[in-house]
Amino acid sequence: MTLLRLMYEFAKTGLFSVGGGLATLPFLYEISDKTGWFTHADIADMIAVSESTPGAIGINMSTYAGFTTAGILGGFLATLGLALPSVIIILIIAKFLEKFRDNRLVEGAFYGLRPASIAMITAAGLNVARVALVNIPAFQASGSLGDLFIWKALILGIAIFIGQRKLKWHPVVFIAISAAVGILFKF
Repeated sequence: MTLLRLMYEFAKTGLFSVGGGLATLPFLYEISDKTGWFTHADIADMIAVSESTPGAIGINMSTYAGFTTAGILGGFLATLGLALPSVIIILIIAKFLEKFRDNRLVEGAFYGLRPASIAMITAAGLNVARVALVNIPAFQASGSLGDLFIWKALILGIAIFIGQRKLKWHPVVFIAISAAVGILFKF
């Protein structure tokens, strides 16, 4: 039953997460809250692994989530569930695209999807920042503003951002540096 639900949840995610891999994050948070298969902290780990490995981030995250939930078969079914709606929709659109290419309703729908995609990706980015950089339980326990932030992670994030802007190195270099710093300082 878990395997069928896993595939169903990721098929819903694949169907409605317009805008790429990071647009799947709100759906992953919802799956986490509904099922308890993984935590919000696990999602941060999924992002780190997915960003560090080749392939589409959404596919990598679904594979990771499915594998941690139900092993190899779970990883396969979650990935299949995420990809299948897109494949079906793309095949249908490709068949009818020429006929509807200049349709005002189709153009309007695509125009409307742009801000929705940006909003979903922004919300996902803010959720990732909250999980990675903010420690709300520590702040609530102490009431001290100094306990609100995970300072090592915040400093690393700022340093990587500045380094990436100034040095223009390949992103893999910064991922490797971040991994090394995380291991060294036990983030």
